[in-house]
Amino acid sequence: MRATKDSGFEWIGDIPCYWKIDKLKYHLRRNEPRNPGDAVVLSLYREFGVIPKNSRDDNHNVTSEDTSKYKYVRPGDFVINKMKAWQGSVAVSEYEGIVSPAYFVYEFTDDTIFKRYFHYLLRNCYKDEFMRLSGGIRVGQWDLPADALENTSILIPPMDEQCRIADFLDTKCAEIDALTADIQTQIDTLEQYKRSVITETVTKGLNPNAEMKDSGIQWIGMMPSHWDCIRGKYILRYMQKPVREDDGVITCFRDGEVTLRSNRREDGFTMSDKEIGYQGIDVGDLVVHGMDGFAGSIGISDSRGKASPVLNVLDTDQCKRYIMYYLRSMAYSDVFLALATGIRVRSCDLRWNKLAELSYPVPPLDEQNAIVEHIDSALSKADAVIADKKAQIATLDEYKKSLIFEYVTGKKEVPCND
Repeated sequence: MRATKDSGFEWIGDIPCYWKIDKLKYHLRRNEPRNPGDAVVLSLYREFGVIPKNSRDDNHNVTSEDTSKYKYVRPGDFVINKMKAWQGSVAVSEYEGIVSPAYFVYEFTDDTIFKRYFHYLLRNCYKDEFMRLSGGIRVGQWDLPADALENTSILIPPMDEQCRIADFLDTKCAEIDALTADIQTQIDTLEQYKRSVITETVTKGLNPNAEMKDSGIQWIGMMPSHWDCIRGKYILRYMQKPVREDDGVITCFRDGEVTLRSNRREDGFTMSDKEIGYQGIDVGDLVVHGMDGFAGSIGISDSRGKASPVLNVLDTDQCKRYIMYYLRSMAYSDVFLALATGIRVRSCDLRWNKLAELSYPVPPLDEQNAIVEHIDSALSKADAVIADKKAQIATLDEYKKSLIFEYVTGKKEVPCND
């Protein structure tokens, strides 16, 4: 067992006695030359590090940005998002390009730090320290001052040990990431299965031997011959309910949940001071988001509250969950995007006047209820499997974090290869 000493940091604990501790400013120099011109725009993602921005955001139009104040990054430079360092937004770049002015860019000034070891150490072990050193500027973002970062002390093992640690973690993390990716693929397949169950059932019914007819609706095609096609204005009612004094704010989320914001999260929302046009929503109301309905923000409210007029609150004598599932099937098939007039990237205006003119396949009420029961059952079973797989991913993620911490802080030793 190696002899140890107190690191001086409660959150690190003891480290090998021969490891050094030194401040970042003695090994890094801030180097932020302005945009040299025609350069790739880079972004820093917590899970991917520094990579070209377009590789993760297919709808991002780099040419529309004013990049004149962007900072130049070379391969091997250390990049940190000063507002999200506490979330792990720090990385050593493998790419040349430019980054937002919100980032600090540093070059290494000596050879005492192995960059891949440094990468593991900073992004995995210093989140809480960066939070402590940062000052809040708005909800969810904290500003890490350059001098606080530069005066942060780091662990510096001997170079050969840094290399062994980095090589070992590269191998182990790749194995964990492969397992995680495989499980995520299974989750994605199950999510797609859920969508296919909804779309197939609300347009074709439960009887595979039913006589079919042309619905006259392009995105439905053939449907059971005893079903009707009815425009929304004849089966839906647009509701505008008064707001009560004690109403909390309700949001319709893209996963289809319609609930009080306080039941999910408050971070990232902009609160309106005047709440002009806000409306009441009751438990059981059918809600379609006028801006995000295209992405699945369609559901039945589980709460009483108030909401922005951007939410369409609907009632019907049909089965509300059947109508909800039908509208979601349109969202999943990108029908809303194809039909609606776009007003921003990956969005569309889906207000009552458009919902009212849509044609809806309408089975007999008892059949609607049977369809909903079938969908609910299938989705419940799939969700149970998905929850288990997400728990597996969470376990792998925690194992990966603990593995990195144990080796970059010297709690465990990578053996030498003699």
